Amino acid sequence: MDSFVKSTFNQKLGRRSFVAGTAALLSTGMMTGQAAAAAKVIRISTPGTDTEWQSKALVAFKEALEKAMPGAFDVQIHYNGTLFAQGTEIEAMQRGNLEVALTSPADIAELIPEYSILTTGYLIRDPAHLDAIYDGDIGKELKDKVAVNLGLQILRSQYLGTRHVILRAPRTVNVPADMAGVKLRMPGSKAWQFLGNALGANATPLAFEEVYLAMQTGTIDGLENPLPDAISAKFYEVSKQVVLTGHQVANVFFTMAKPFWDSLSDAERTAILAAEDAAKKLNDDGVLATEADGKAFFEAHGNTVTSPDVAAFRTQVLDKFLNSEFAKSWPPGLLDRINAAGA
Repeated sequence: MDSFVKSTFNQKLGRRSFVAGTAALLSTGMMTGQAAAAAKVIRISTPGTDTEWQSKALVAFKEALEKAMPGAFDVQIHYNGTLFAQGTEIEAMQRGNLEVALTSPADIAELIPEYSILTTGYLIRDPAHLDAIYDGDIGKELKDKVAVNLGLQILRSQYLGTRHVILRAPRTVNVPADMAGVKLRMPGSKAWQFLGNALGANATPLAFEEVYLAMQTGTIDGLENPLPDAISAKFYEVSKQVVLTGHQVANVFFTMAKPFWDSLSDAERTAILAAEDAAKKLNDDGVLATEADGKAFFEAHGNTVTSPDVAAFRTQVLDKFLNSEFAKSWPPGLLDRINAAGA
């Protein structure tokens, strides 16, 4: 082959290789784009920091789901109420602007009043009782009603922790009367506000994201929270006393917008449920471990930890709930069924 023919042949071969390579790159890019487009976006909003056990569990959920179904979902976690503020998540899911949030019984009670019974202080005995309620018939009835009435799919209950009073300044607190005049931060719903007042304080509505600054500046005198959440939010930096009222064994629901849930295949739902099971275990185990060290942690950070007359608090709080407007909407027999769960 002479030099001219050889040069022409090489040029044609080079052009063909270039065209073939370009086509391959475009094809790969299109396939990648198609795969990305096929991934179903799951936006998750939480008011908590990324160090909370609930937030760590969301990461565990994301990792487990990606491992089970690579490329099928794009899980996006938004912390600190940056996507939706606390208390606005349900409406966001109902509008189709959010796929997942961690909702509370108080959030549900705001929209289905009969479930205000689940917000009653000193009702639930411990985390095992909590699971007996929500993993049994009562939980199934709740999930079904929430699905029909609110368009939300509750997947699992997770242990949030046992709630205690945390004060900005030291104070003698033995009985509810000792809480008189205390501006106690509570979430904004009616059930939460009622609980704060039932404890003897002046309940003050405030979003979780605003609590640290409000404690720092004295806008509020205290808050009530599970100790693990208080630790992750660094409330110990702006508090001086923890009062171990133990007034509520609290939970959150891993909740999904029902239209999104309904759009999933059986295999996708199975993978999501399995991922949430793994997330719940990490969360519940972590919360329990942190609670075990909570008293020592707060003391090491300059807080006094005191134990009040819990029986006096229990008597007042239960009496106020049982004689409240809330109680008028409770289904007959449900209180007895809750008390009997897991017994």
